Amino acid sequence: MRIVITGGGTGGHVFPAIAVAEELGRQSTDVEILFVGGSKGLEARVVPDAGYRFASVPARGLVGKRLLSVPAILWTTLRGIVASYRILSRFNPDVVFATGGYVSGSVALAGKILRKPLVLHEQNSIPGLTNRMLARIAQEVHLNLPSARCRFPKRRHLKLSGNPVRVEILRGDHRRARQEHGLQPGRRTVLILGGSQGARSINRASVGAVRALRRRSDLQFILQTGRRDYRWVMRRLRRGNELISVRPFIERMGDAYALADLVVARAGATTLAEITACGKPSILVPFPHAAQDHQKINAMALVEVGAAAMISDRRLQGEHLASMIAKLIDTPRKLREMSNNALLLARPEAAEKIAAALLRYDTGNGLVAVTPGRELQRPGRVARRPGKGPRGRAGTRRAHERGPRVGDQRGSHS
Repeated sequence: MRIVITGGGTGGHVFPAIAVAEELGRQSTDVEILFVGGSKGLEARVVPDAGYRFASVPARGLVGKRLLSVPAILWTTLRGIVASYRILSRFNPDVVFATGGYVSGSVALAGKILRKPLVLHEQNSIPGLTNRMLARIAQEVHLNLPSARCRFPKRRHLKLSGNPVRVEILRGDHRRARQEHGLQPGRRTVLILGGSQGARSINRASVGAVRALRRRSDLQFILQTGRRDYRWVMRRLRRGNELISVRPFIERMGDAYALADLVVARAGATTLAEITACGKPSILVPFPHAAQDHQKINAMALVEVGAAAMISDRRLQGEHLASMIAKLIDTPRKLREMSNNALLLARPEAAEKIAAALLRYDTGNGLVAVTPGRELQRPGRVARRPGKGPRGRAGTRRAHERGPRVGDQRGSHS
């Protein structure tokens, strides 16, 4: 069986895709996977590093761009569709799986031109533009949060599966993390993340918070800055004697989570899926410019059940962040409660459900794709089902027997 996986730009689209690819390899030994993404996105680096084949196509985002740049963006998108068509024609996949991001639009459209089934995954409470458009032509859409259901015009093909988390996240080693980051045993560790690309407001506040807490001998920090702010942060912390590890990007995030007693982070769906899967208490700082403020909605799902605290980006200052960190760190009982509540929200079976759904598109097993939103069916067999006839509601009619529903795994909801 051959599967094309696409999605990129940020870790929120890339890492769930890798998690599903890992699970596909566990569920079947006869799966060939090809990732297709943008040449400048995060996927161009982390997908090959994860050991998967990768092909790049032209891609450029539309949301938030000036009107004058629209023609250039549309031209890039057209080039991306043509390049994707050539790649998919050669690879001839049984199904295309898209996790969002502007690059996935070109690949998915090329797949539909080639009459390939399309399966989507939406991580956020408010779906992105690409997935909202592609949902109209997809066979099924897997959701992370039930609140996203009302955002789609069609709902028969929606499945509540959760957000896939890489196995590496769940198998972190705190001893290995201490060695890698040069930290000490016996100190409580605060992990500060700004997403895969970093966040300037979090980096600025983190510098102030670390300085405010420098006198505490029981704390240490791991800070992921993103590549843009790495040198800036290093210059401002070099003069102090704070016990802190500063990295532009943390490769072994599972180890970092394992060592962390508290996480400060944005409220992207993938970050929250990792935090809940690891059962980590957190302070969440939603990205204020997220489409329709979806990160705030994501964060509220944790805050409302006592799994996280939240601070708005405009109120994010070093002293305030230091105060929140100290208050939680000094209340171990509260941290334990937040950890337990986070675990209650986790969906560790998400990758398993989505991988199982994709494997149902194996044409070698006699399954064929039909119209978008419908299940797969085997041809040639006939059964009866209720329908309207001349005698009213009790009438019957002949129909092809439906095969197994795509995504109708235990625990999945339509």
